[in-house]
Order: sequence, then C-alpha cells, then structure tokens
Amino acid sequence: MAAAEPASAPAPKGATGVLVLADGAILWGRGFGAEGEAVGEVCFNTAMTGYQEVMTDPSYARQIIAFTFPHIGNVGANYEDLEADNPWALGCVVREEVTAPSNYRSALGFDDWMRSNGRIGLSGVDTRALTRRIRGKGAPNGAIAHNAKGEFDVDGLLAKARGWPGLEGMDLAKEVSCRQMYRWSGGRWAPGRGYAEHEEDESRPHVVAIDYGSKRNIFRNLADAGARVTVLPATATFDEVMAHEPDGLFLSNGPGDPAATGEYAVPVIRKLLETGKPLFGICLGHQLLGLAIGARTTKMHQGHRGANHPVKRLADGRVEITSMNHGFAVERDSLPATARETHISLFDGSNCGFELTDRPAFSVQYHPEASPGPQDSVYLFKRFVESL
Repeated sequence: MAAAEPASAPAPKGATGVLVLADGAILWGRGFGAEGEAVGEVCFNTAMTGYQEVMTDPSYARQIIAFTFPHIGNVGANYEDLEADNPWALGCVVREEVTAPSNYRSALGFDDWMRSNGRIGLSGVDTRALTRRIRGKGAPNGAIAHNAKGEFDVDGLLAKARGWPGLEGMDLAKEVSCRQMYRWSGGRWAPGRGYAEHEEDESRPHVVAIDYGSKRNIFRNLADAGARVTVLPATATFDEVMAHEPDGLFLSNGPGDPAATGEYAVPVIRKLLETGKPLFGICLGHQLLGLAIGARTTKMHQGHRGANHPVKRLADGRVEITSMNHGFAVERDSLPATARETHISLFDGSNCGFELTDRPAFSVQYHPEASPGPQDSVYLFKRFVESL
C-alpha cells in the first residue's frame, strides 16, 4: 500500500499494519507476526536469502528492516538458521504477503516464527519506494505497528518516531553481548550433517573473542579454521582477557555507535595491541580497532546492508562479493601512518579494511562469515588462525 501524508490520515480499508516515519510519511499494509508497536531506525537489506539470520543478527538491534527482495518468508523458518538465541531486529517490512512455507527444512511459518518471538511484520508495502526514500533522505527513525482490528494512534506513532534519539551516540553492545564467559566448539552447517562439532583440544591455538554482539557463524568459522574459542562479554577488562592466556584476540561485530561503545572498549583494545598478540576484528570490531589506533568513525547516510556488496582487495585487485551490515564507517583520511588500507567498497569507495604495519592486527568492515551471503572472504579466518 502506498505512503500517505499527513500523519492524521485514516487507515485504509483492510490495513492491519503501518510504518510511520519521522518525516510524516505513512506506509500502510497488512500486519503479521506479533501485534504491538516498536520504534527504531528504518534501514533496508538487499539479501535474497537468509532472512532468519538477518533478523537474529545482534547488529540489527533497535532497527526495522525493509527487505528489498519481495518474497520474504517463502521458505518458512527453522531452529538452525539463527545467529543468536532471539531476533534482535525490531521488525521487518516486506513487499509480498508471507505465504505458506515451501522448504524441506522448514519447521514453522515465518509469520508464526515472528509472532512467537514478539516481532512485528508489515507486508504489502512498496519496498522499492521505501528504499529509494532511504537512499535519498538517509535512514529515518520510524514506528512500526500491527493491530488486527486496524486501530492505530498514528499521531502518537509519529510523536514516538520523532522523539526517538537515533543510533548516533547509542551504546548497544552491552545490551546484546553475552553476560558471562563461555566456550565455543561448534563448526559450520552442512547438508545431511547439520552443524559440525569439534572436540575440546588443548593443542589448538586459543582465541579469546570479545562479544560486542557477535553472530554465531563467526565462532563456527574460527573453530573450523582450527581454533579453540573462548567468548567474553563486551565489558571484559584487559586483565580478564589475558587471564585466559590467549594466543590470539578477536573483536566481534555488534550494533550501535562505535564511539559510544569505544568509551570502555577502546582503552582495553589499546592494551591488547601492546601485547603483540595477533588481533582480528569484524564490523564493529573493525571500527573499534580504528578508534583504538586514533582513527575516527562517522554515521553513514544509508549504510551498507545486504549479501551482494562488492569489495576490492587492494593487494592484488581481486573483487570479493561480501555480506555487509553497518551504518557507521571508519574515515580513511583519519587512519594513522601505521595503518595500511586493505579493502574498499566498490559501491561508494568507503573503507572496508585495514591492517597495522607495526603489529599483527587487521580488520574488515564486512562479514567474511556471511550467513547469509557468499563465502569469498572466508579465507580470512584461516589466515588469522594460522598466524597464531
């Protein structure tokens, strides 16, 4: 259904869901999943598969996702394709109505999965128009609501959208991080086998990962590459990290503003760099490493979110198709002389990776573990583990 303005416009007949943007635009549609309302940043994701992985990625905390691929939910949902115990995205907006599942791995419908997890869905929206709006005006604040009776306080939703402070300056890593240390052993999924399971082996190099909102597939790839993995909360101190006697250090992805998270994370990372132990960062971890060496981060106009983002590897010119999910970026001009840029986005030229020249540390802005997405960059896990 089309957008309507002003905010006092009545709900069209049959509308059971609505998305109200902070600029006053209203997008009516059919609600699915849980009833209720939620307020956050509205972004779009261009992935054609993996909507469960996207919805459960902790990096989407406080965000409402507009999927550009029209047929979201057609393969149903299962209990394996999860990147966290629960979905962190507030809700999603899709073009076509969610249909009955058609996939041998499906355990329940996407509508039922959304409802059981308390997440709001909105179908019947012109997602192409919404995407163009975000591209032109930037990622807006918005309020999504679902009511089976079609009863909405649109003016109230608009006020909530306008009153929400936005992601800039917001530290969300503490909300999505694990609460205590744990060991990770599982490997990647394969047809007919499920997830691999690695036995505890003290001879394997030990990676201590700081969880700012990590996806599970990152740890699976580290384990498959040959590492023992210990996961610590985002607020872990330098002494708590080193007490586990790591051979290598990992900084995970996560949501929110890196500058806000960096207030407690950056001092720890600086001390970790001084140990000379190999360090690898992904997404928010990449941004935090940048802040730790004196670089700056900035909020992007629309962000990069999808499973089809081309990245150029500067060492040899190779192009890797990558999975991305970020709304902040490291400013290349702020990188110190001890940092060498390694990857750039072929969409907008923004920084997508760097390595340090005076110590064994590197990071990338994209997600080499994919899930969903291509596996062009999975070699980075092997590169890291083999350096330990």
